Amino acid sequence: MSFAKWIGGSIGWSIGGPIGAIAGFALGALLDNSFSDPKEKQRVYEDAQQNQQTKPGDFGMSLVILSAAVMNADNKIMKSELDFVKSYLIQQFGAAHAQELIMALKEVVKTQVPIRQVCLQIRSHMSHPMRLQLIHYLFGVGFADGVLSRIELNTLNAVARYMGISQKDFYSIHAMFGGQQSQGDGTRFSSSSLGIDQSYQILEIDNRVNDGDVKKAYRKMAKKYHPDKVAALGPEFQKAAKEKFQKVQQAYEEVKKRRGIS
Repeated sequence: MSFAKWIGGSIGWSIGGPIGAIAGFALGALLDNSFSDPKEKQRVYEDAQQNQQTKPGDFGMSLVILSAAVMNADNKIMKSELDFVKSYLIQQFGAAHAQELIMALKEVVKTQVPIRQVCLQIRSHMSHPMRLQLIHYLFGVGFADGVLSRIELNTLNAVARYMGISQKDFYSIHAMFGGQQSQGDGTRFSSSSLGIDQSYQILEIDNRVNDGDVKKAYRKMAKKYHPDKVAALGPEFQKAAKEKFQKVQQAYEEVKKRRGIS
C-alpha cells in the first residue's frame, strides 16, 4: 500500500495547517509501523511531501479528525462508533480509500485534537451548507451507540460554533435525531415520527408564530437544506442531505396538521 499516495490524496486543501499537521502525525505513525528500513521510510515520507497538490474539496482527513474528536469526547471509543464511521467512509470514498482513512483514524484517536484550529481551517474552505452537512454527520457519530451524552453534545456544539454554525441551526439538526435542547445528561436517538416540539425546533421557530411565519420558515429551511447544495461532497453526504431535507418536510407537515393549515 502506498501511504504517500493516500496521504497526499486525502488532505487536499488542508496541507500546511493544523489538519495537515495531524495528517503528518498519522502518516509518521503508520510509517513507523510499516517499515523496518529507515531509508525506505524516509523515501516514502519525502514522496508524500512532494505530492501535496490535490483536487479542491477533498476532505477525507477532516472527517477523520472531527470523528476522532467526537469519539474521544467521553473518553471511551465504542465499537458502534467505529462501525458507523467505517460504513460511512466506505460509502463515501470506496472500500480501498476508506480502509486507509480508518488506519489514520486509529492513530488520530490517540491524540488530543486541536478542535478550534481544525474547525477554523475547515470554515475557511467549506461553504455553509457543507458545514451544516458535516455537523449532521458528526451527530450520527455521536448517536451511533443510541445515546448522545452531554459531553458529546458539548463537543459537537463547540465544533459547530468554531465552524460558524448558529445555535438555531445546531439544535435544528439535533432535533432531527430526536434531541431536545433542554434534555439532561443524555439524549436517546429516536427514528419515530416527529413530535410537535421537535418539529418547531427543526423549523427554527416557536409555537407562538403565526401561520404565515410557519410557511416562511419552511421555505427558508427547504432552501437551506436542499441536497443540491452539497452535491460536491459525494454520494453519502448527498444521501444524508436528502434525509435531512425530508425531516424538514416532515416537521412542516406535522406543524401544518396541528394548526390545521391547508
